[in-house]
Amino acid sequence: MNSLHRIVSGMRPTGYLHLGHYHGVLKNWVKLQETHRCFFFVADLHALTTHYQESHTIANYMESMLVDWLSVGIDPKKSVVFIQSAVPEHAELHALLSMITPLSWLERVPTYKDYIRDLKGKEGATYGFLGYPLLQSADVLIYKAAGVPVGEDQLPHLEVARELARRFNFLFGLNPEFLKHVQGLISHMEPVTAKRYERYRKAYLEKGDGQARQDGKDLVMGLSSLTEGDKECLLGYCEGTGKTILPEPEPILNPAGNLLGIDGRKMSKSYHNTIGLREEPRVVTQKIRTMPTDPARARRENPGNPEKCPVWPLHRVFSSDETQKWVMKGCTTAGIGCLECKQPVIDHMLKEIEPIRERAKEWEAKPNLVHRIVEEGNEVARAEAQKTLKEVKQAMGLFSHF
Repeated sequence: MNSLHRIVSGMRPTGYLHLGHYHGVLKNWVKLQETHRCFFFVADLHALTTHYQESHTIANYMESMLVDWLSVGIDPKKSVVFIQSAVPEHAELHALLSMITPLSWLERVPTYKDYIRDLKGKEGATYGFLGYPLLQSADVLIYKAAGVPVGEDQLPHLEVARELARRFNFLFGLNPEFLKHVQGLISHMEPVTAKRYERYRKAYLEKGDGQARQDGKDLVMGLSSLTEGDKECLLGYCEGTGKTILPEPEPILNPAGNLLGIDGRKMSKSYHNTIGLREEPRVVTQKIRTMPTDPARARRENPGNPEKCPVWPLHRVFSSDETQKWVMKGCTTAGIGCLECKQPVIDHMLKEIEPIRERAKEWEAKPNLVHRIVEEGNEVARAEAQKTLKEVKQAMGLFSHF
């Protein structure tokens, strides 16, 4: 994946952002925008899949989210920042893909099965939630994304997008005009080269020979006389599909794992265990000071084990190696108390949050500028989405030229 390839990612506006979002997603976005063409969107349609009964809150969370993105360093000069629902092509591609998506593909997604298991009679088993991975697929495929930043828990969702791309290309990329074009390309090859290409294609399609697939790809990419489009056609034919209308996006695993919250579980607004990106210093201090610690340290003089303490994972993220050594020694020997142990975490969190809070105040004072950034992003995103949707509709035999 090179610097010209596109990255697509989004967030649902269902609450205020916290440090878990920052360390798990946003810091990586800021880094990726330096090397890739990034499309970052507020996933307001996705918010409706689980929060349709609280839809009146979405607009407020959306405004707050956009300010937070800009405050942590998302640069509209480097990235396209937009609103999902402002680009209706997302919803249209979602509808078109639903025509070819087996129901079982959606039902097997772990998050759906977990949600249904936990419903316990509550309302919420809607098509919108079942089709959540399908809408995610449309979000990514509409921009022909090369990569998608994800956590490990989102890999099954991205695999749906990859499978859908393969299925779409197989169903609609292999048409008579395509076959005629490919045969013309093969006939213009040197006879020896053409035989090698056909041999590699046969070995891959009949025997699943992965090496033959790679050899075929190397052969095609080495044909300097062909255009990139012609190479794409030959690669698709070699793999038994056709023209690659919707490329398969690759996962880009977020380098940081989940940041744990103040109760030792994954930081999540659902668990009410978060430290907000714009949390007041006194609130941050109070939350950390009241965190549970190693149960063995019922008294100040009792030695403990940092590995059994919910505060220790936060030290691993926020504290220097020197501080971590101090904590390890002080805790296991009862040389320091729990409040002493927590203070470096408080100090480092406040140091990280403070500039974000200050920049957020500046952006909040410029609502018209924020809106203009988003409006411009909507226009850029929609122009790109329309190109892909036109190709998709043409491939499916729809009247895209009207």
